[in-house]
Amino acid sequence: MIQLPNPRVTFVAAILLLAVLPFSFAAEFKPASQEFHQEIARQWPLPSASANGFTVVDVTPDSTVLVSDGKQWQALRNERLQAVPPPQASGRPDLRQIHRRGEQVWLAAVSGVVRVTGNAQATPELADHDVRQVATGPGGLVLAATARGLWQRSEAGKWERVRVVDETGRVWAGSDVRGVAVDAQGNWWVATPAGVVRRQGNRWNFFTGREGLPYADFTCVAVAGSEVWFGTRRGAVRFDGQHWAYREGPRWLPGNEVRSIASGADGRVWFATDKGLGCIERRAMTLAEKAAYYEDEVERYLKRTPFGYISEVGLGAPGDRSKIIYSDSDNDGLWTAMYGAGECFAYGATKDPAAKKRAQQAFEALRFLQKVTQGGPHSPPKGYVARTIRPVDWPDPNLGRLESDRRMQERDRLWKAYEPRWPKSADGQWYWKSDTSSDELDGHYFFYPAYYDLVAETETEKARVREVVRDLTDHLMAHDYTLMEHDGRPTRWAVFGPRWLNNDPDWYVERGLNSLSILSYLAVAEHVTGDAKYGRAARDLIENHGYGANVMNPKLQTGVGSGNQSDDEMAFMCFYNLLRYTREKTWLERWRFAFYTYWVLEKPEMNPFFNFAFAAVGRGQTYANPFGQIRLDPWAGWFEDSMATLRGFPLDRANWAHHNSHRLDLIPLRRQQVPDLASDEPAGRAYRANGKVLPVEERHFNHWNTDPWRLDYGGDGRQLASGTVFLLPYYMGLYHGFIEKPR
Repeated sequence: MIQLPNPRVTFVAAILLLAVLPFSFAAEFKPASQEFHQEIARQWPLPSASANGFTVVDVTPDSTVLVSDGKQWQALRNERLQAVPPPQASGRPDLRQIHRRGEQVWLAAVSGVVRVTGNAQATPELADHDVRQVATGPGGLVLAATARGLWQRSEAGKWERVRVVDETGRVWAGSDVRGVAVDAQGNWWVATPAGVVRRQGNRWNFFTGREGLPYADFTCVAVAGSEVWFGTRRGAVRFDGQHWAYREGPRWLPGNEVRSIASGADGRVWFATDKGLGCIERRAMTLAEKAAYYEDEVERYLKRTPFGYISEVGLGAPGDRSKIIYSDSDNDGLWTAMYGAGECFAYGATKDPAAKKRAQQAFEALRFLQKVTQGGPHSPPKGYVARTIRPVDWPDPNLGRLESDRRMQERDRLWKAYEPRWPKSADGQWYWKSDTSSDELDGHYFFYPAYYDLVAETETEKARVREVVRDLTDHLMAHDYTLMEHDGRPTRWAVFGPRWLNNDPDWYVERGLNSLSILSYLAVAEHVTGDAKYGRAARDLIENHGYGANVMNPKLQTGVGSGNQSDDEMAFMCFYNLLRYTREKTWLERWRFAFYTYWVLEKPEMNPFFNFAFAAVGRGQTYANPFGQIRLDPWAGWFEDSMATLRGFPLDRANWAHHNSHRLDLIPLRRQQVPDLASDEPAGRAYRANGKVLPVEERHFNHWNTDPWRLDYGGDGRQLASGTVFLLPYYMGLYHGFIEKPR
């Protein structure tokens, strides 16, 4: 993991460190393939007669799935569980596992092992042993995992204890062995409370949290093709020989207590849990098909009002999309802009008319946020953009708002308490939300040049973009680089002028980021309108107010994982546009280096949007300082991390809870964000042994502004998030040639 050696290392010292340390850089690469295998989970809740959960799952040779709750057996037929007679010799309440090998069937039970031959003859063995699992392998190998250790059956039918000792002399599998399996290569896999043991030939290998094992309170083991699955009392663990994965919570399993696992010939893996039957499969898919899935969900469920604003929506029941509950959010403009920017990249890469139509709708939605504020009884100066809108037939959002704002002032003395925070539009049809923030503007300015360059093809289309950009930028310039509210004061966050950033201590922490924002806005305005006055304004801020240098340190960072992820999202959008559109050649190379040093701190987050945004302007570039030339290529692994995240996103974007704070493979993130914390290891934030955050499959977040170092994520499946977190980086990757175009 990239760590500064001391939390108090200054920015300058960090830059010097980067200049002298040897790092490996990414080699040339081919664009990523579209093809991959998408992980998909399905669940069948418990019938009312199985209140205690399923204890055994079995897949017969004809691919029939059977489960038992210890009293009765059921088969999965036509997507429904139906009562059936028990399989051969398996109608016993203490059964833990059915293991098949050829015509022989082995039953593992609390009271021993039963060997069932093809003629239905049942022979009990290992009497009085609590047998958790049986496994068989080449050459007549038979193993048993028991409460008394690991046992092997000889050719003569005698069971002998297997002694497992690591290089330190520590005895493994001496007792309480939870599961055992043998893979196609003849390797043994043994699950113990201390970790996983693998036997390859005559060599034992041991896996604990230090080697990446997420959890070790095991219940069973199963081989599924080239992978091994481990059931636990808190989810399931998968190992493919290199990488460990953790599948926990209702997104992946009906219940976290996994009692039995079985795999079928089709590659599906089945789980008997305390709350029902679950299945996880790997379905062949392309990234384009995944994008189409998310696009369909956005169109069907996410877009709000005729303008199509994007945010989260409520669901009537967990995971149930039959009832959608719409509401507004503080940042509808930002989320719509990021979604729309993705559609611009999509059209730029593929010329798909559907992408153009979606991008056009996003433009009109953002344009309306500027137009809806004008002409009403509480009208701010021309060019002002609202955060969002809501219809007037919804409840009045101003009720109780003033009291709420006054309470906020107790925590933030710069917070504004005024009314109405939600004025009405001139036509009386909409409430529009005021106090628009800098992150909203960052989203608007991120979208407009992409739309202007890639989508607006006629002069009429381009003129509409120029009008919106000109009006908004002129508003900022006319009010000392602030967004001026209808009450005659700047909004809480949209303050970009030197009077505040350079001379007001209250704005010191925003100096770098807001300087970056306004310079990127002016660069976009000059690019879109062709008017040199915006370039002159930028030059004045650079030459007379130090904004060029301000951008070199865009955010107060105290190390990897520090700060606010909303700031990170804003900075990456602004850096991307500033470096693409600025005409300030003197500062271009320096700002690229500033982007590089910022990206270095974000690399462990495996964020494809951040990675692609930087790679688009940083690959192949260098920076010359007094110490020599520094290569600015993204560090090795950036591309693989990006693709792992894009491929890993679950199709289901409902907010299911994930819990990871109990895991063995995590290292607490040292104190970096809040200087006065009592502990050097703030609870609930950590990273894996490889220095990276948890994969996207093992957490849930709505947007890229969520803290990726968190371990536990609440949620009950009653909120559906947009697929923009996938769509924007995917389409950006297509446009910049990082991903193969769909055939």
